[in-house]
Amino acid sequence: MSESVYVLEEDLLSSGKIRFLNYFIDYVFTYAVSTVLGLIIPELVKVLDSVGLTGFGFWVFNVGSWMIIFLSVLMTTAYYIVAEGVFGSTVGKFITGTVVVDENGNKPDWGIILKRSLCRLIPFDVLSFFGSPSRGWHDSISNTYVVNKKDLEKEVKLFHEFNLIGNTELN
Repeated sequence: MSESVYVLEEDLLSSGKIRFLNYFIDYVFTYAVSTVLGLIIPELVKVLDSVGLTGFGFWVFNVGSWMIIFLSVLMTTAYYIVAEGVFGSTVGKFITGTVVVDENGNKPDWGIILKRSLCRLIPFDVLSFFGSPSRGWHDSISNTYVVNKKDLEKEVKLFHEFNLIGNTELN
C-alpha cells in the first residue's frame, strides 16, 4: 500500500488583506524593537566607555545613514529567518492566525526559510501578494505558502481520515 501525500489546495491561501496586515504588524514590531535598541545602545556605550572600551562608542555615534539602513535590513531579515524558522510564523502571522508552510502543509526547512527571507529584499516584494492567488514573490520563489493555521489543520486531518477509509485496523 502506498502512502498518500497531502498537497495544499489554493483555496487555503491567506487573502491579500491578511498578508498586508501581517506585513504591517511585523513592520510595527521591528520598528518598535529598533527604537528600543536605539535607546539601549547609547546607555550601553556609556557603560563601555566607563570601563575604557571607547571604540564601540565612537563607531555608534559616527555611524552614517547607509550603515543604519544596512543594519535595519539585516535586523529585519534576521527577524524573519528566526521567527519563521523556529515558529513557522512571525508576530503578524501569529496575531492573524496564519502560518508559513510548504506545498505539503509542513513547516519549511531552514534553507527554504533563508531563501524566502532573502527574497523579501526584492524591491516592491511587499506589493506582489495583491494578485490572485495572493502569493508574494518571496512565496513563489521559495515555493512556500501562507495559510490560516486552523483551516490547514482541519484540512490535513480530514485528508488523513479519508485515507483511512477501507483500511483494516491493526491491534
